Amino acid sequence: MLNVRNVSLIFQREVRDQLRDRRTLFMIAVLPLLLYPAMALGMLEQNLVFRQKPRAVVILGAEHLPAEPALLEGNGFVQRWFPSGTDAGLLVVITDEPGSAASAVKIDGGLNAPLLLQSAREIRDVLHTDPRRAGEIFGASGLQALVIMPPDFGKNLAAVREQLTQRHAAVGVATTYPRPEIIYNKADEKSLLTFDRVSDVLEQWEVTILEDWLRLSELDKNFTHPVLSKPVNVALSEQLAASAWSKMFPALLIIMSLTGAFYPAIDLVAGEKERGTMETLLICPATRTEIVLGKFFTVMLFSCTTALLNLASMGLTGKQVFGRMPTGALAGAGSLAFPPFSALVWVVLLLLPLAALFSALCLALATFARSSKEGQYYLTPLLMVTLGLTMVCLWPGIELTPQYSVLPIVGPGLLLKGLLLSPLNSGGLYVYVAPVLATSLGYSALALWWAIDQFNREEVLFREGERFELRLWVQHLLRDKEPTPTFSEAGFCFVLLMLLQFFAMPHLQEKIFLGNPNDRGAMMMKLMIVQQLAIVATPALMMGIMLTTSVRETFRIYWPGWKMLGAACLLPVVLHPLSVELLSNMHWFFGELPQQIKQALAPMADATQPLWFVLLTFAVAPAICEEVAYRGFMLSGFGRRGRVALSVGLSSVLFGMMHMIPEQVFHASLLGLVLGTLALRSNSLLPCIVFHFISNSLSVIHGRFGADFYNRAPIKTVFVLEENTLRYSWLTLAICVAIAAPLLVWLFRSRPSDASVPGSIDRSEPHPGPLPLAPLPAANHAIASPRQ
Repeated sequence: MLNVRNVSLIFQREVRDQLRDRRTLFMIAVLPLLLYPAMALGMLEQNLVFRQKPRAVVILGAEHLPAEPALLEGNGFVQRWFPSGTDAGLLVVITDEPGSAASAVKIDGGLNAPLLLQSAREIRDVLHTDPRRAGEIFGASGLQALVIMPPDFGKNLAAVREQLTQRHAAVGVATTYPRPEIIYNKADEKSLLTFDRVSDVLEQWEVTILEDWLRLSELDKNFTHPVLSKPVNVALSEQLAASAWSKMFPALLIIMSLTGAFYPAIDLVAGEKERGTMETLLICPATRTEIVLGKFFTVMLFSCTTALLNLASMGLTGKQVFGRMPTGALAGAGSLAFPPFSALVWVVLLLLPLAALFSALCLALATFARSSKEGQYYLTPLLMVTLGLTMVCLWPGIELTPQYSVLPIVGPGLLLKGLLLSPLNSGGLYVYVAPVLATSLGYSALALWWAIDQFNREEVLFREGERFELRLWVQHLLRDKEPTPTFSEAGFCFVLLMLLQFFAMPHLQEKIFLGNPNDRGAMMMKLMIVQQLAIVATPALMMGIMLTTSVRETFRIYWPGWKMLGAACLLPVVLHPLSVELLSNMHWFFGELPQQIKQALAPMADATQPLWFVLLTFAVAPAICEEVAYRGFMLSGFGRRGRVALSVGLSSVLFGMMHMIPEQVFHASLLGLVLGTLALRSNSLLPCIVFHFISNSLSVIHGRFGADFYNRAPIKTVFVLEENTLRYSWLTLAICVAIAAPLLVWLFRSRPSDASVPGSIDRSEPHPGPLPLAPLPAANHAIASPRQ
């Protein structure tokens, strides 16, 4: 029984040890208060310095400019063309006119006007004949913006004006003369900034010329804008502030809660190993579970403290600084208003499951490490994955949905983003509070269980140093073989399959969609067979042959008992209707299948394709190839230590993940649990292949028949057609439950055989039901789902 007093004593011990470390106190309490104000002030100062520095503009053909209205004045543009008079000095103009005042001006970077003019002339000569050469010259010259005035440009403007003064209307006035060109480098920040300034000046100059022409034509100045008016921005200051906080707070909360757990976890476990105090701690009266819980609460405390202090510092900094930035959505907004108190309560509430998850994960990884240095290596990938998920929360247009609400890190991040963005109109988000908190706490509990499990294993806690050498490691794999693969080899097999799928996907799609549209279905199915053989089955088979001594034991090449074989034949038949009903009722959660998936699955219901070919593609090939990989090589590797539940669960989750689409991940993972249990209980791969084949075949066969078939009298008692969706009658579902329930109970409770635990389509026909458990080459390798 858990002793709370022991947990409390260990918690107090670890907190005191951490607080004695001045570096820890500085990183948690002092650094956030100094870092964000200094960073914000530095960014503001650098932004001002960068934008306020004068930029050089070269104008070729300045002699062709009109006299009125004048564009240039001295070494720059006329002040009236700038939105603000103080901006006139930010552009230095260099012209090719003899005796130009700017010809001797030194330009930033050590360049001078004559060199820039020479480069500008070279660019003008090759601009339209050799654009690549022009770009190379521009990049090497140091030019920031170049304006080329066409010959007789001023005369053409004067001619138009003269015609307008002599005519009552603008009918017949020629305006097809050459226009000025602005050349800039979009990849260069200085050039892009200079281009923006020059284009603003020229636009204002053009507006003045156009207004003069309209006046001479006796037309209103709004004549050139018959539709669009000046846009009206109705954003309130509190809405601008909410938009800023909704972007900053969720990202900072996630990153800082991880960072706050990162170093304390390493110090509390890996550091304790280095200091030699781990053995002393283990002989105390507390159990290892109590020790882990004490360390866990310590890490969680520092994670929450770090996140809250960083949020407070960032909030105070943003309130005073970000609204004073010269550009951006918050430019001129002044001091930002803080989020309401209710939103800040949600910040604290959502911080707890995040901190618990990161604390448990960091503690588990730090337990596996032999030293603090090694612990940092293990935790760095966790940081990178977290950064990727954080970016998902910041993507424009990404909102909280039922699918996102159950994802780790993403769910709390999007929920907090929505609550901060609309604190007064967030009633629709409250329905997601329960699933977000429940799933986040569930992930935290799993991570904590993993940390406790790691701490209870002597081979992990007191792991000896290992010297890695690639040549010796390869020799070890090929020479010191074992009957079945190891856990790491099984994990590597999955990573290899994912990489092969990823790199093969573009080539498969290109083959499918660039071919003859009439042959697209047949080509798709051929490539799917090739994909199954080459990308799924072959790597697993090769690894089994090269890395193990018993291919038979690795891939369970044994004849099963007749009971297991019968269960493999009956189970998919009775589970199929239940899968259809389950996923049909979860339509609100998964939504519609992507159009690309529907296109990839269309050949399955195409009556013009031979039935044997469709079955070969969607039933035979996936049943053999996927079972060889997932219930063969991977399940054998994951079950090496005799942990049956872990091996079945992990292989099922990876089997589902391979199919990418959320609905298909869910469906494949559920069936993977049955397939994994079937493989372990029978110690044979054959029942899994039979189960997989029958399940996929049912989907194919259902897709071959139309609505008339299902409306026949005998069949109407089994099937129900509702809005073009194939469902099953309540009587059929009741019979399936009555058969499947005891059959599954028997399967999960039966004793393993010897050595079984080694070291949706948019068409007028009804939906075919559960779609095949096969990665699709043109559909993100998605497993199809049994609904709609």
